[in-house]
Amino acid sequence: MELFKDRVDAGRQLTEKLMKYRGKDAIVLAIPRGGIIVGNEISKALNANLDIVVPRKIGSPDDPEFAIGAVAPDGSISLAEDVIRDYSISEHYIKSKVKEEIKEIKRRMETYRGNNPFPKLKNKIIILVDDGVATGNTIIASVKFIKKQKPKKIVIAVPVAPSDFINKVSNMVDEVISLKPLEPYYAISMHYLNFGQTTDEEVIEILKRY
Repeated sequence: MELFKDRVDAGRQLTEKLMKYRGKDAIVLAIPRGGIIVGNEISKALNANLDIVVPRKIGSPDDPEFAIGAVAPDGSISLAEDVIRDYSISEHYIKSKVKEEIKEIKRRMETYRGNNPFPKLKNKIIILVDDGVATGNTIIASVKFIKKQKPKKIVIAVPVAPSDFINKVSNMVDEVISLKPLEPYYAISMHYLNFGQTTDEEVIEILKRY
């Protein structure tokens, strides 16, 4: 299995599949933090604006790192219904976590973007980017958020994603581009030689260029 050198390499490889959108009034929306590195390469190649959407994972009551869903900035959610049912997680818990995570989303958006207005997505081609997909809940929550803005087209572009996610999300968007739709699926980091953590400062510095 050939590995990506790093997120820059992954972004440049994705760019080759996206050149048809150059000059087509596209906006690249990256999921920080790692997705901003991938998105920056795509934006440069397409001469497109780059911005961010910040979804947040909803962790389970017993293990905050175990995702049972995700929420987007406007409260759009994607839930792992089977997990919620199997673990008997209450609706009250989910609602309280959603409120909590929306507050964190707003804080992060202000940290990364300052007071700059969010771009108008209506009638635009939106290319939603991350550095990889695990459960897919953060991407799906983001798609629901983007759809409400009435874009012309939504394209998901990720270096690696599980096949079942691709099959599921293909019905929700216009195009899904994944360079490595592998099964069985392993941790995202296993597809990279260098998968070091992206810092808040890097996100802010990249966004300043746009």
